[in-house]
Amino acid sequence: MDTRIIQAFYGLGKGKTSAAVGQALREVSEGQHITIIQFLKGKIADEFQVLTRLEPDVQIFRFDKSEVNYCDLSLEEKEEEKQNIWNGFNFAKKVIETGESDVVILDELLGLVDLDIIHIEDVKELLQNPGDYRKLIITGSTLAEALIPYIDVICEITLRKDNT
Repeated sequence: MDTRIIQAFYGLGKGKTSAAVGQALREVSEGQHITIIQFLKGKIADEFQVLTRLEPDVQIFRFDKSEVNYCDLSLEEKEEEKQNIWNGFNFAKKVIETGESDVVILDELLGLVDLDIIHIEDVKELLQNPGDYRKLIITGSTLAEALIPYIDVICEITLRKDNT
């Protein structure tokens, strides 16, 4: 690919994943192939299952084996799930390196750092990977200062009001 863009959606507000998926929909309408890898959401998170209708142009992967969100697991279950998460992280590196997709979305990648599952150095290495893609989008609640130099576009999602 000629130009690579790394974009981050982060913050305590809702809508980071939705913003990333919105980017994916824009890209798929331009004929791009999209790979979405979700972390920490559990095996049955189906908020974007409708995107499976766009296969093979859009592919969604979850490596979580538990039925629930990672944060809701017991300590023993978390240890088991960490290996599954690492499998997903290594798969993401492969997708980036091989150029399988034009756009790669790593949903909750930043959360892996927050929970000390993946180290910040691993994320830096991933972001510096000279893979063959057009756009890499990452999401999460917090963005470590150390990652900012590796990201081209940073969007902070804040919650201003929520009466629900």
